[in-house]
Amino acid sequence: MSAPNMVNLTIDGTPVSVPQGTLIIRAAEKIGIRIPRFCDHPLLKPAGACRQCLVEVAMPDREGVVRPMPKPQTSCTMTVMEGMEVKTQRTSEVAEKAQKGIMEFLLINHPLDCPICDKGGECPLQNQAMSDGREKSRFIDAKRSFAKPIKLSTQIMLDRERCILCQRCVRFSKQIAGDAFIDLQGRGAGTAPTDHHYFMGEQIGTFDTQVLGFYNPELNPTGHDLTPADEYAGPYGKPGVAGSLTAGPTGDAELDETGRPFASYFSGNTIQICPVGALTAASYRFRGRPFDLVSTPSVSEHDASGSAIRVDIRRGEVVRRLAGEDGQVNEEWITDKDRFAYQWSTTENRLNKPLVRKDGELVETSWSEALQVAAAGLRKAQETRRSVLLPGGRLTVEDAYAWSKFARVALGTNQIDQRVRYTSGEESQFLGCFVAGKGLDVTYSDLETAGRVLMVGLEAEDEIGSVFLRLRKGVLAGAVKVTVLAPFTSNSTKKLSAQLLQATPGTEVSVLNNLDSALVEELANGIILVGERAGETPGLYTAVASLAQRTGARLAWIPRRAGERGGLDAGLNPVLLPFGRPVADAVARAEVEAIWGVKVPEAHAHCTRNIVAKAATESYDAIITGGIDTRDFPSSAELTEALHKAEFVVALEVNRTAVTELADVVLPVAPVAEKNGTFINWEGRLRPFGQALASRALTDRDVLNRLALELGYEMGLETLKATHAEINQLMGYRGARLQQPAVDASTAVEVGAGQAILATHKPMLDAGLLQAGATELAGTARKPVARLSAETAGTLGISEGAILNVSTDKGTITLPLVIADLPASVVWVPECSTGSFVHDTLGAKNGSVVTIAANAEVTR
Repeated sequence: MSAPNMVNLTIDGTPVSVPQGTLIIRAAEKIGIRIPRFCDHPLLKPAGACRQCLVEVAMPDREGVVRPMPKPQTSCTMTVMEGMEVKTQRTSEVAEKAQKGIMEFLLINHPLDCPICDKGGECPLQNQAMSDGREKSRFIDAKRSFAKPIKLSTQIMLDRERCILCQRCVRFSKQIAGDAFIDLQGRGAGTAPTDHHYFMGEQIGTFDTQVLGFYNPELNPTGHDLTPADEYAGPYGKPGVAGSLTAGPTGDAELDETGRPFASYFSGNTIQICPVGALTAASYRFRGRPFDLVSTPSVSEHDASGSAIRVDIRRGEVVRRLAGEDGQVNEEWITDKDRFAYQWSTTENRLNKPLVRKDGELVETSWSEALQVAAAGLRKAQETRRSVLLPGGRLTVEDAYAWSKFARVALGTNQIDQRVRYTSGEESQFLGCFVAGKGLDVTYSDLETAGRVLMVGLEAEDEIGSVFLRLRKGVLAGAVKVTVLAPFTSNSTKKLSAQLLQATPGTEVSVLNNLDSALVEELANGIILVGERAGETPGLYTAVASLAQRTGARLAWIPRRAGERGGLDAGLNPVLLPFGRPVADAVARAEVEAIWGVKVPEAHAHCTRNIVAKAATESYDAIITGGIDTRDFPSSAELTEALHKAEFVVALEVNRTAVTELADVVLPVAPVAEKNGTFINWEGRLRPFGQALASRALTDRDVLNRLALELGYEMGLETLKATHAEINQLMGYRGARLQQPAVDASTAVEVGAGQAILATHKPMLDAGLLQAGATELAGTARKPVARLSAETAGTLGISEGAILNVSTDKGTITLPLVIADLPASVVWVPECSTGSFVHDTLGAKNGSVVTIAANAEVTR
């Protein structure tokens, strides 16, 4: 890229040179001059809405004579010009007077409720009123007031009288998230003084049906109960009517769990960027003040994004999480799940003491007894090497490394797999060849300028929000085009203006092998993002690898869980040792043995799916689990049966779960907030974090290190320093790797009358264990629905809004029907949402054949 043209100007008499197109306010920042502002945000387009950044500007005319502009200008919207002279409030009485006047105007209707406002103590309006405002207000009339608060969702509250109409929230929802759930409505100041303004003044709100003119009490196309509700802002200060988004009327697919129009997976960001206390979180409202809080930088534990967050503690309790600033990863945005789902480790199910089974019951005991009982139960497995370790995908790198070493050193087995989901040997081959030990490769920044990005087995908005936001940023900038291989056009696909490669589950390989030549050409300098769901279709990982090879596209694997990339590098795979070393390679084993000081087992091991199927029919001497949810497994019944049959079960868990109830020994471990550690995100980037909460809870590494000592082995992982030193010795592997996968594609599945092929994935907000306790957040999840094509619905004689049964011989899921652009004889339901537990209820996965029928018992 060529160097940008530089522009020379002066600000307050100081010369400055900046690239052409730079805003005046940014140029001032470069030389350390602060200009007050409210609406300005570096990641949002300029708006000039608040007018607080007014400065005096002089520019050369056609003859080169520098002439002052007649009025002060907004420095957040005006770009620099050669020879420009800018005077800020520091050197210009005009600018200072203009800024003080704007501040006085903004405070005319602003309530004096700083002592009870959630923003008090960290409020830009409060701070700038003190530093840049007038000493006294000349306003003596009644301030306007509104009914408060408006519930934009169960999580987001709006106090309209505090709003200064900067439109940061509106611009974020439209420009960044693509969810226009909040907007300006009304004009002018309204009629005052009244409690509710009969002439509706300009205000931020959710556009209700009456405002947009969609509401017709005699003809209601949505079929929903549109009764006035205090949580919606209606015209003339009256309660609004639910039933629409700013884009138009809503159906079942656009509602959240409470029946409100769905807001956004990213709505919490509007709270953080609001420069006043107008937007607040129901979970934090009136719970603390900045001077009460102890803040710790951390990293999200909910997905593989590696998003930077800030954890705020008050009196030993997490009360709030905010987005951290990291321009290379999440910029300044996080998902609502990252922001609000933090109560999961402090529910009534939290384990505080070890449990051992006595007379058939789990009872609390001491650590010393629990470790002794666990060691005694594992000794037979230690001798026979008939044990299975399922550590789950939520571990830090340090904890994952301890699990990997414990399996090989203490139990002498390679039968360890973190993937408690649908897995395959093909996926292991793919990961060993293209992902494990590769370090930082494809990055967020690459996604913005990739030219063409193909997503396979991945719904970005639902499965990794930070990637979705970065792709959307690139799409809006015209630097990237997105293609999605999926069965239907999702909300994410629409907001990315993406090309849909429609594929019935099971036929993805055929679609990839027959791509349009123009798309193949664009992928030559593009990126292929493949999600973990690709493992559910035999041959798909093989096809992805082949496509990357023949096009030259770069590959990136994006798992759903925060610890899966780090766990892969640590060796939580039955055919891989740390950092991609094949178990079957003698030279690779020798490298590990030199560090560990013991012989590494070389016996062949199976992936989770195969080993659990085997364990369900024959007893293993021991199964050790950690942080797993039986509902994630393709057959939860099979996993439960395997745990029942095992002679001895040990569980390392934060909370009591269905798994701990089947264990012989339960060892409590620390959640993310109560330990130090490191995640490796999907890019391969190290994401270290500090301990936010003081705690006596032990990490997985601590527990396994102590358990190994009971079994007669010293792992040497007592401290993080020792653990990191050992890991560093194993990094940088350059030896033999697993071969590229070569698995034949699955054959097409035939469906009969009344049958369909199942398509499913997890929405971002579902019924997952890490959302326990977040009741306000749960209400903002999308309403679970079943999707069919109009053609398939017609063959069943049902229409949108009817209730659909999706069944197998194991059970039935019953959901309202939404018509979508799915292929014929394909039905989509959410994988793990309230009333829709695909693995638990149906024992099915993507590509399974299910029965579909109208529900005769339930009518709307």
